[in-house]
Amino acid sequence: MTKKKGKKIKGAKLSAKELQSEILKLFRRSPKKQLNPKQVVQKLKADNNKDSVLHALQQLAEAGELISLEDYKFKIAKKEAAPPKQGGQVLEGIVDMTRSGDAYIVVRGRPEDIHVSARYLNTAMHGDRVQIKAWRPGGRRKHEGEVLKIVERATKHYLGTLTNYPKYAIVQTDPTPFSIDIIINTADTKGAKTGDKVVVSISNWPQGKFSTPEGRVETVLGAAGSHDIEMKAILINNGFDLEFAKETLEETELLPDRIQEAEIALRRDFRPVTTFTIDPDNAKDFDDALSYRVLENGQIEIGVHIADVSHYVHPGTALDKEALQRSTSVYLVDRVLPMLPEKLSNELCSLRPNEDKLTFSAVFTFDQRNRITGRWFGKTVIHSDRRFTYEEVQEILDAGEGEYCAELKKLNELAISLRKKRFRHGSINFETDEVKFKLDENGAPIEVFVKERKEAHMLIEDFMLLANREVATFIAQKGKDYEIPFIYRVHDEPDPDKVGELARFAHELGFKMKVDTPQDIARSFNALTREAAKNPALKLLEPLAIRTMAKAEYTSENIGHYGLGFDYYTHFTSPIRRYSDVLSHRILERNLGEGNFYRMKKDKLEEECGHISKQERRAMDAERESVKYKQVEYLEKHVGDTFKGMVSGIAERGFFVQLKDNFCEGFVLFESLGETFEPTTSRLRIIGRRTGKELKMGDDIEVKVLSTDLSKRRVELEWIEQSPNQKQPAKQRGRRPAQGGPGQSKGRQPRRQRPG
Repeated sequence: MTKKKGKKIKGAKLSAKELQSEILKLFRRSPKKQLNPKQVVQKLKADNNKDSVLHALQQLAEAGELISLEDYKFKIAKKEAAPPKQGGQVLEGIVDMTRSGDAYIVVRGRPEDIHVSARYLNTAMHGDRVQIKAWRPGGRRKHEGEVLKIVERATKHYLGTLTNYPKYAIVQTDPTPFSIDIIINTADTKGAKTGDKVVVSISNWPQGKFSTPEGRVETVLGAAGSHDIEMKAILINNGFDLEFAKETLEETELLPDRIQEAEIALRRDFRPVTTFTIDPDNAKDFDDALSYRVLENGQIEIGVHIADVSHYVHPGTALDKEALQRSTSVYLVDRVLPMLPEKLSNELCSLRPNEDKLTFSAVFTFDQRNRITGRWFGKTVIHSDRRFTYEEVQEILDAGEGEYCAELKKLNELAISLRKKRFRHGSINFETDEVKFKLDENGAPIEVFVKERKEAHMLIEDFMLLANREVATFIAQKGKDYEIPFIYRVHDEPDPDKVGELARFAHELGFKMKVDTPQDIARSFNALTREAAKNPALKLLEPLAIRTMAKAEYTSENIGHYGLGFDYYTHFTSPIRRYSDVLSHRILERNLGEGNFYRMKKDKLEEECGHISKQERRAMDAERESVKYKQVEYLEKHVGDTFKGMVSGIAERGFFVQLKDNFCEGFVLFESLGETFEPTTSRLRIIGRRTGKELKMGDDIEVKVLSTDLSKRRVELEWIEQSPNQKQPAKQRGRRPAQGGPGQSKGRQPRRQRPG
């Protein structure tokens, strides 16, 4: 069969060059389409097989004509304007990679991130601090950029799977957000076998678009696939070292095990005062305790006692440097990677019962009307009389009897009073479901459930919020005439456009929001939380509401905490697991007492705040990834089983379903349905093009688990039963719904961020 000019060849086998040309024409005709090799074969109607088409697609991707996506999908590459030879603004920022290989550079103080095409990244990776040249291409509103140099690498170690070859080895890193290949000299593999998971450091980053970095194996973890290795992989891929440095451990071992009498003499002694801790039943480190006593004047004194980590961790030491580098403990489903070595986190600083412990305390007095009449901050020594779990405290509160019942009831009464006052002043009730797992002896999930928050949990939370607020307020008031640089936990007001979009979503689901002012928004969010407790469909709006909010972060520039309704707020109450709290302790201590004014260099403090915020986001990503992994692992045992679920999200290629019994989430592909379904403009419903059948957010449906993919943290579902509330509106029949609009996937997805 001969080729006619301007026509596609049907039934003919194309040469490699012809095939690439026809594929490019296909993608250019439909620039928004994402196609896999099978779909390309079907559309071209040529005689080339899927393997030759895949090779052609990969060649076009290497040439920069196409972009390779997940699941062997490809899309046309957007042609970027070349950077100007001269001019352009030089800026510094953090790389935020997308799955396509492009990136956005987050520049502090700029409202919009700067897009950088993959071809102009110059070896920059996700999280790197880079210097870029930014320019605005002619006729466009948004800036483009080119990386000029790497200021600081975000990741020093990469985790991947090794493959041995006769003269070298290749390590393909785990996707974060996508994988790279690292070439390893045979002498530097540490004996790793093909298929082993290894930790690699990169020794050389050659310049050039298709150059391969060179490295060496630092640690051999073993064959991929075990629960333990996968959890370690999550930590390493998010930039956390599994082991403490030798110098850090050596310093820790030199710390004294006993408290010296001379140190006790310098502190306010709370050992005779009734004191206890309240924590989860599986907690190993206890960094906060409450004391309770009735004063002679009838007022109640409540002490919020926090582990005095700053007594043991001194500035400039190896222990302090590593604590800052880590900045946070990381809580995965089945393990904790602590910020501090175990001797500190579980022994010296842990407020264990029946032991004297050094603490930094915020002490408050309350009158008979539960109003705060006084506060005091300072170094103390305590002796915890009892370790309570949340469940034990709740049983005592419910029964009205038990050990320390009178003290616990009064503490709860005070906490409720503090909570009501907080909400009256604009605090928002962000209570999203927290998924928990019951694991077997091998770490495999056997049950999934949502953590229930009761009064015992909120009791502790309200006193911690009080201490954090009052410490920040004290520093701000003392520095009102001459600023005392301090580490504040801030939360900006929500984006009006995002809130307006959310209000339109909510209106379609039957919930009206008033969003004229920040105060209106706070009241509407709280009303949404109350209504969602009655209507499960509205619960889907809660994570969307959180996405409209700014990210809470650490900074020396105080703007208040919108989500909590506080003018001043810091983190003071968890120094065992947060370096921010260690900093607040140090600054507070040196500013206590008349005439004491300590001012840390603000630019140095701001730099540390930025690092701590970045590490916090990494820890949250790791924690979410471990939850997703365990959810998929749980459903591995249920492939072929059916579950009741609820439509929880609608995307371009299908819709998400949250399973009701176990709170896991899976995805139903549109292509698996009996007809073509497309999302409406609002992304709240899908409509069948042929029948007009409708499925909307919040609908109850029944699904079957088709497959699970642990490596991609993905569950594929099949919709097997239609819900009675799926309609066939006559006006929709035969019409093609509009596309796009709120909720459509464009570029990066907003990360869920919870104020606090």
